[in-house]
Amino acid sequence: MTAPNRLGPRPLAALVVAVGVTCALHVGKLPVAIPVLRDSLGLSLVQAGFLLSLVQLAGMTLGLVVGLMADRLGPRRVMLAGLMLLAAGSALGALAPNVHVLLITRVLEGMGFLSAVLPAPGLLRQRVHHGPTLSRSLGWWGAYMPLGTSLALLLGVPLLATLGWRWAWVLLALLSLMAAAGLAKWVAPDDQFQPASTTDSRSAALGPRLRRTLQSPGPWLTALAFFLYSGQWLAVVGFLPTIYHQAGYAGSTVAVLSALAAGINMVGNIGAGWWLARGARPGMVLTLAYLTMGLGAWVAFAAVGHPVWQYLAVLAFSGVGGLIPGTLFGLAVKLAPDSETVSTTVGWMQQFSALGQFLGPPLVAWVATVVGGWHWTWTVTGASSLLGILLAGRLQAEWRSRP
Repeated sequence: MTAPNRLGPRPLAALVVAVGVTCALHVGKLPVAIPVLRDSLGLSLVQAGFLLSLVQLAGMTLGLVVGLMADRLGPRRVMLAGLMLLAAGSALGALAPNVHVLLITRVLEGMGFLSAVLPAPGLLRQRVHHGPTLSRSLGWWGAYMPLGTSLALLLGVPLLATLGWRWAWVLLALLSLMAAAGLAKWVAPDDQFQPASTTDSRSAALGPRLRRTLQSPGPWLTALAFFLYSGQWLAVVGFLPTIYHQAGYAGSTVAVLSALAAGINMVGNIGAGWWLARGARPGMVLTLAYLTMGLGAWVAFAAVGHPVWQYLAVLAFSGVGGLIPGTLFGLAVKLAPDSETVSTTVGWMQQFSALGQFLGPPLVAWVATVVGGWHWTWTVTGASSLLGILLAGRLQAEWRSRP
């Protein structure tokens, strides 16, 4: 019989986070490739916005379903299937003859991405039993997206210059297959952690669990707050390479500036847990983060000033904004109706996060196209931040009402 633990808790957690980072590379590969795709396939700015956001289509529609599948079938099994789908989507994208086919393969990548990353926190909770190690692992898991995105932005320019975008897509497909092989080899099968006798009870509890989740205000508030954050973050960071490329910056400079803007987000992700553990009120943390994002986007795109100050505003937008997801993941656990609906609450929050990432970039691109520049795009992010501040007060009140 296979040993239940093929890796110790820390190496296992490191492997799972590394798998998440390889998945995030598929999200981060698009921003730096947009100028190349515009030359190669005649990509329009609005089409570029949809390419950025289509990877979130599956999360927008299937977050709850995938979360419940992971509970029923096992997180490892669903993650492996997701990595295979992600590899297939990237490989087929490399063969795309036009923009329309590339858009379709991006949807397939999105289904794989969701299936590969959504079950990961559940797998960590299931396999890592040492409390402090689990807490640190979940904290680092919250940073997998900015870490993978920043790596893609930093390495994308030299990779595209050397291989071209099609071979870059192939390389990332192979990386996903390697991640699946590592997960299959070093993470024990789900059956050793999920007795077959519990399957029927899980299935029977599906309807009541969904009703309890969707009838409670906490999951809705956290989901809407994530929606208002994720759409504006991806829109600003996703179009940053295009903005700097249009401004005449060299490719290597664009890569470094964009990678730093994405990577600094994980400082806020990890810092949120540290700050809240020391008694900070979640409503105050969220208010600070939304306010900084609104002001940062205004300085970066609307205010006339030195480019250095505008870039520092982008760093504040992303870095301080990173407090939001770290805070909301903690609130989701607290505001779920009960202990049996935590995963369902996180899945619901994931759907709204994906919805924001789906709508945000095309909306910002449309505004930029209509007004003939990026100088009014701050109105989209500013409105999102203002609504986020209002939601922060509601979340604080809901948090106080819980024992």
